[in-house]
Amino acid sequence: MTSAFAAPILALFAADLYGALRGSATLSPAFAAAACIGLFVCTGMIYACLKFLQEWASPLTVVNFGLLGCASGLTAAATLASWLEPALARPYALAALAATLLAAAMRAATLLRNRRLRPRSTLQTAIGVKHPAITQKAQGAMGGSFNTREFFHGREPRMLRLVRAGFLVGAFAAPLALLAVGWYGVAFGVQFAGLLAERWYFFAEARHPQNLYYQAIA
Repeated sequence: MTSAFAAPILALFAADLYGALRGSATLSPAFAAAACIGLFVCTGMIYACLKFLQEWASPLTVVNFGLLGCASGLTAAATLASWLEPALARPYALAALAATLLAAAMRAATLLRNRRLRPRSTLQTAIGVKHPAITQKAQGAMGGSFNTREFFHGREPRMLRLVRAGFLVGAFAAPLALLAVGWYGVAFGVQFAGLLAERWYFFAEARHPQNLYYQAIA
């Protein structure tokens, strides 16, 4: 996916450089922006199409991918403009503020939605037994496996709460304040770290139905 995006963008900027050397303009920025939007939509749909993961199976997943990408991209643009073209720094910063605010609203909406979700699969539905008190005692193996490593984070609920609070501050609240006072480079660095935490939480929040079979070793 990333290669499909990067290859044409590099080709377009090569054409842009060639055109600049010849004194003519190109449409590279417009094509680059369109390719970015396409990348956000396609990447978001990879997760939104997984209907068995309720936390991801929502249009909000695609919306969040797009808005988070635009917010961080505009913050980066404001940072670069402050170094290379100061007159453009403020307009980019205002656009980054708007995108970050909208991204924060949509991410908050997703958190509220996911908090209200109830698992469709339970121990009862997994094995076809309706008894109200079922406890999983063994997973069929004495040690870890691909399933236990790749589909479950293994962290305590307290850790998830800390990461959630961290990314809400790092990806949204702090960059908004830093952009407002003109600290564009710091805003970009803080937001980048916050988005890394947000991505970890995005994957950790998903409750994979297969984990019903891996709650205990023996």
